[in-house]
Amino acid sequence: MSGAAGFIGSHLTEQLLARDASVIGVDRLSDYYDPDIKLENLRRAMDHPRFRFVEADLAEVATPDLLNEVSVVYHLAAQPGVRPSWGQSFEIYVDDNVRATQALLEAAKDVPVDRFVYASSSSVYGDAERFPTREGDAVQPVSPYGVTKLAAEHLCRLYWKSFGVPTVSLRYFSVYGPRQRPDMAFNRFIGAACTGSPLRVFGDGNQTRDFTYVDDVVSATLAAAAVGTPGEVYNVAGGTRTTVREVISILESLLEVPLEVQYERTARGDARDTSADTSKAARDLGYSPQFELEAGLAAQLDAARVALRV
Repeated sequence: MSGAAGFIGSHLTEQLLARDASVIGVDRLSDYYDPDIKLENLRRAMDHPRFRFVEADLAEVATPDLLNEVSVVYHLAAQPGVRPSWGQSFEIYVDDNVRATQALLEAAKDVPVDRFVYASSSSVYGDAERFPTREGDAVQPVSPYGVTKLAAEHLCRLYWKSFGVPTVSLRYFSVYGPRQRPDMAFNRFIGAACTGSPLRVFGDGNQTRDFTYVDDVVSATLAAAAVGTPGEVYNVAGGTRTTVREVISILESLLEVPLEVQYERTARGDARDTSADTSKAARDLGYSPQFELEAGLAAQLDAARVALRV
């Protein structure tokens, strides 16, 4: 698995180990955010006898030897973030999201794997033409990050068509839950709320997202490895389109205190709205999100309180 120390990757690692699988976790522990947070994500896995951690740049270690005896490749490694993907930092996004994907696909074409599951993003849709958005609708990213995620999707399909690598791409929609990256909205909101600081919101707060709890994402990812149709793309979402203002209202209810909110200019590259049609994933993967937003947000809040000791 690539990106094993990340938010979603660490949850997936633990689920695989719980299912008696052996896991090779590759992560370069980039400085996009504190590497110590990533190591803490893997704390429980590190001592497991069926887990082997490889701290390395994926593009440098993606060889057939790495995949020897690997039945499923879970490719979650990427440079994240819509807002930082402009300007000179775009080179990092090309390296981590496109070139590393191509290197891993090259390795996978020379070994027999059952599935190659690629973690894509709803960012490939950009400002979608309709809601809920289907996999066959136009993909028109509005950020360089989205462009690199879409490019990697195209590479996955090319390697399926040309070399038979059984790729399955999953378009994750606004994933949240315990271990969420520090730069993501829910983590920032909860951190500010727990310390009495104002919540900073990019935009007017009426933008909508199809928020998806991390356990639902992990379930869909495991299903894609087991029964996903090679060459296909699937939306993975929570099933409810919610405004940011509604999220803040839920958080106020959970905390039982009013929150101060500062609204700032909309960030370049942020889509106004997202909402997914997940009927294809339901049909092929048996996907059905189990976590409603309030319950999932409560779980993330509880985990943050433990970490912050508040």
